[in-house]
Amino acid sequence: MSKPVLHTVLSPKLLKLYDCTDTVVVIIDVFRATSTIATALFNGATRVIPVDSVEKCIAIGTQTKGITAGERDGKVIAGLQYGNSPAEYPESFIKGQTLVLTTTNGTKLLHMALNAGASEVITGSFPNLSAVCDFLLKENKNVLLGCSGWKDKFNLEDTLFAGAVINAVKEHFTIHCDSSLMAEDMYLQHKDDLLSYIRKLTHWHRLEKFGLEKDLEYCCTNDVANVLPRYKNGALIVG
Repeated sequence: MSKPVLHTVLSPKLLKLYDCTDTVVVIIDVFRATSTIATALFNGATRVIPVDSVEKCIAIGTQTKGITAGERDGKVIAGLQYGNSPAEYPESFIKGQTLVLTTTNGTKLLHMALNAGASEVITGSFPNLSAVCDFLLKENKNVLLGCSGWKDKFNLEDTLFAGAVINAVKEHFTIHCDSSLMAEDMYLQHKDDLLSYIRKLTHWHRLEKFGLEKDLEYCCTNDVANVLPRYKNGALIVG
């Protein structure tokens, strides 16, 4: 019996080159959307509704009596209540709540994958690495690891996470994909000192100006919010 196929998409701009049908698409936005989504659900949020515009965020927040949150270029958006920091969503605050979230990169790619016909959309980051890998092995379907990048440009942190997933599941998939090979090689090269390496990254320098170093370290820590955010009926819930 042939194994399912795994590919890594290094930028949202490249998604159109891949077939999403009958495929699990993993949305990866390590700094910080998918880390925040996992954290909010791990800490008891009922659901996270990802939207691709501020206007929708405000409207759906009003309809659902939810918490509206989002950032553009690392800053909280005027008109929304909270930002895109995992630290903003402890259990004492988020438990039992709906979070409506819009971000620069990750929520946009999620909607692109849905529009491209993905059979299943989940979100992944280092805080829920094991949950993602366990799900992919259980489903035994073709997989696209979708890196959100930065404004359609390649970034390293999402690629490193893709590499971590590949390293864990590769025996169960057919992988003839240079972007996947590169992602795993990069992860293996830096996995023993990941926190030092991330300090070199463009996104680190972009966000450290806002005092977000602790956020970024958390976003690269394995299994600290190990739940599976799974998209169902317009929202991400614990799968």
